[in-house]
Amino acid sequence: MLRIIRAVHQAASTCLLAATPEQAKAAVLAVRAAGWHSPARTACLEESVATVLLLATRRLAVTWCHGVAADPVRLHAWVQTEDGAPVAEPSSTGAYTPVLTLGARHHRQP
Repeated sequence: MLRIIRAVHQAASTCLLAATPEQAKAAVLAVRAAGWHSPARTACLEESVATVLLLATRRLAVTWCHGVAADPVRLHAWVQTEDGAPVAEPSSTGAYTPVLTLGARHHRQP
């Protein structure tokens, strides 16, 4: 997990602008589509990190979130736009409390 956090933090530090909701959604959907061709696991953690990395190649930032929900305990990772809206996520994502967020709030203006 520490490697993932470092990669997301490093990618986010290169971003100059916040991704628009449309750009963020397109990135999430592209990552999900590519995940269908992966022989490895591609769940929320991998998808959300890949989305951050994909957008960072264009110097666009989103906020990466890792959260928890109780009873039963569940973990989930997702990205959200600068305004805090989860990107391409079901409404059930609102049940998760973010315990770690990295990204867009740290972006620099050009």
